[in-house]
Amino acid sequence: MDKEDLRFLIALTLIPSVGSITARKLIAYTGSARAVFSEKKSNLQKIPGIGSFLAGSVKPDQVLIQADRELLYIGKNQVSALTLYDREYPERLKQCPDAPLVLYLKGTNVLNPGKALSIVGTRNATEYGSEQCRKIIRDLTENNHKVLIVSGLAYGVDAQAHMAALQNGQETVAVLAHGLHTLYPFAHKNLAAKIIESGALLTDFCTGDNPERNNFLKRNRIIAGLSDATLVIESGKKGGALITADLALSYNRDVLALPGRASDTMSEGCNMLIRDNKAALVSGCADIEYLLGWDRKDTKVQPRQASLFTELNEDEQKIVDELKKEERLCPDIISLRTGMPVSKVSATLLNMEFKALVNVLPGNCYRLI
Repeated sequence: MDKEDLRFLIALTLIPSVGSITARKLIAYTGSARAVFSEKKSNLQKIPGIGSFLAGSVKPDQVLIQADRELLYIGKNQVSALTLYDREYPERLKQCPDAPLVLYLKGTNVLNPGKALSIVGTRNATEYGSEQCRKIIRDLTENNHKVLIVSGLAYGVDAQAHMAALQNGQETVAVLAHGLHTLYPFAHKNLAAKIIESGALLTDFCTGDNPERNNFLKRNRIIAGLSDATLVIESGKKGGALITADLALSYNRDVLALPGRASDTMSEGCNMLIRDNKAALVSGCADIEYLLGWDRKDTKVQPRQASLFTELNEDEQKIVDELKKEERLCPDIISLRTGMPVSKVSATLLNMEFKALVNVLPGNCYRLI
């Protein structure tokens, strides 16, 4: 993206009263982030849902100065800025209505893998929870699954997930609740450095944004949006892990939970998710494979039967070409890659099911037969 366009996008994210959804609406009506700042207040307030107060908060002077500081920091510290309009932006997250306009990444962009699993849980993980977390990641690896492990770098389950991923040669991403100028918790400095070597630190917060309480809740939407499913290892009756699970459900993603004994305080949240049919019960790797359709026999690229069909129409061929590149794709992502409307993609996939070309997996994703 052009540096000047990036400057205005960053500036738009710095307006306190304008969130991701409102920012996207402003861009949709004006044509670009740059146009938002040059538009008259009288025209902005006519946009549905904006009004006089929000229109009046779009003041370029101060936020453009902050945006310039951010660009300077990015350039000096080997940080990548990914915008919602970049091809490198994580496609799973792009499907979420409140996806951030700009993400800041330190490390390697591994955000569009074939498989991605978010693992969250309590900061006060028990030995049972920690061991189960490590075992699940170890077993996924031993069964030849290449999976991006996403978590939040916090104490407890988050740290166990990141460490187990690193120990088993899996890529991992830590989503932070602050800018990249600092690190919380600082005790995980060495862990963060290791993560950068085989994955990334990721945030939508700018330099100077510190780890305040509300930032962690905002951060959780990215953890939920980056993955095919969210696995809750351990949680009390309340906590950030349950909020992340609810966000995943709102994005139509699978939620999985590790059960515990009725008397275990740190399993109350997981047991509640399972009881309320918000999460599928997971006792190990095999359950994840079954629920997400991760067939361990499909870990190597194999010739697909679809390539034998010569009577594919143009739309079907486009979809087959995309599904050959990855094991599973959702209609929204296929729509983005092919340029076909989602409604047309869904209708074509239905016809392809009848022809036994594809089958549908949990989470409304498809793969070639």
